[in-house]
Amino acid sequence: MCAPVQRKRFFVMQTVLIVIHLMVVVALVIVVLLQRSEGGALGIGGGGGLMTGRGQANALTRATAVLATIFFITSIGLTLLANWGRAPTSVIDKVAPAQSLPAGSDLLDQLKGIDQRAPAAPK
Repeated sequence: MCAPVQRKRFFVMQTVLIVIHLMVVVALVIVVLLQRSEGGALGIGGGGGLMTGRGQANALTRATAVLATIFFITSIGLTLLANWGRAPTSVIDKVAPAQSLPAGSDLLDQLKGIDQRAPAAPK
């Protein structure tokens, strides 16, 4: 296949994965806020209705676990797609070589020179 066609498919796949990721994030936030808490969250999960008590807690806990798993999978997928085709690099290669000191000078000599050049403090 041609490189532009592969690049377009790659871009479409990445876009679809981002959209799925964002939908999972929104759903995860909603499910977490629906859970009953001892304070701080919305706590909308209380009251009567279709699901009450323990059944609701189990369903919301399972939904949270499933959404969190999907969140991690899409996060790893996006990371892999972002790094696809990049050449491996090293941090060590990017560090500039250290400058060498002139012969016969050491750190103490440099500090003495800095101290002598500094203006005297008013007394």
